[in-house]
Amino acid sequence: MKHLRRRLNPRLIFLLVLLLAGGAQQLAKEHRPSLLRPGLRMYAYINNAGDATVTAVDLISLAAVSSIPVGPAPSGIRAHPTRAEIWGVSSEGGYVWVIDARAGQVAARIPVGASPFAVDFSPDGARAYVAASGSGTVSAIDCATRRVVAKAQTGRRPWLARVSPDGALLVVPNRDDSTVALLNPANLSHLATIPVATHPEQVVILPDSSKAFLASSAAAISVLDLRQRVLLATLPLAGPPADLVLKPDDGKLFVPSPASNGLSIVDTWKNEIIQHMLVGDAPVRASLTADLKFLYLTDAAAGRVMPLETRFTQLWPPIAVGQRPGVSRFTPGDDLLLVVNEDSGDLAVIRPRTNSLLTMIPVGRHPRDLAIKVF
Repeated sequence: MKHLRRRLNPRLIFLLVLLLAGGAQQLAKEHRPSLLRPGLRMYAYINNAGDATVTAVDLISLAAVSSIPVGPAPSGIRAHPTRAEIWGVSSEGGYVWVIDARAGQVAARIPVGASPFAVDFSPDGARAYVAASGSGTVSAIDCATRRVVAKAQTGRRPWLARVSPDGALLVVPNRDDSTVALLNPANLSHLATIPVATHPEQVVILPDSSKAFLASSAAAISVLDLRQRVLLATLPLAGPPADLVLKPDDGKLFVPSPASNGLSIVDTWKNEIIQHMLVGDAPVRASLTADLKFLYLTDAAAGRVMPLETRFTQLWPPIAVGQRPGVSRFTPGDDLLLVVNEDSGDLAVIRPRTNSLLTMIPVGRHPRDLAIKVF
């Protein structure tokens, strides 16, 4: 009997190794997007306010691969639409930084003025636009040369500069003026200034570039007609909005508000709020699946993500993540949902197909935002 056990043990060990290897291979296949051909990489980039760094995470091995110093108070991280680059700003440094994704290091720092918060790109990726809140200016940057090619004064404390989908307008909310400036993206010439609800911040523009919806910290949504350049409506909310997520197929705009513990739904065709529902303790950010069937809401107070079926506005069981989850992004094909946990300093990786937490990846101190790039 002892000799039999000795003969079986190596076989059992071999079979166990095969099973483990097969399981690991299957796990890798489940989150590896079909779009990734040999030689392509897919990384997530997370900016860390506490470390003044950006952490690069390999989304195939699900591991952090580098920490890139970018400067104090990194914000506004975006993947360039056509170049293998990640762009963002140093709010305290007053400049735009550009990471070369292939080299894994900062390739340029471009001064733009005091207190920039966000970056946006023209539809063709040729230009980047940055509002400097402390300077009251907007800068246009040539992405190829990484030089400022135009600069203009706007109102007091411009929050960001958002390009319309047709590339014809630059929409700039001036927070301290409670106005919106409309600029010509080609030369930053001034086209119009429109009074809106108090302290406008975030902006979302309809795909046909006909309307803009602006979130006001005074618990309201301002609706602008971008063709007539007038204010159409001011929609009161139950609490200050934390995010604006557009569902373009049926004209719905989802607006989470942590103060009201709820989610407001705006009909963008009729310019009215059609529903308000309680969805958690403090819903802050949201992401739509590519097929627009589910909205995933992050609950900062409860440390969870809540899937919402958009057709019936029905909540599914929540998914526990880390401490103070905020920004979330889907990888191409919706294979993974990535969630930034600001207080626990990690990145939660969720498999949407099963609504299960796959892993947690440490990324740095006080991560705030992320971008995903295939290159």
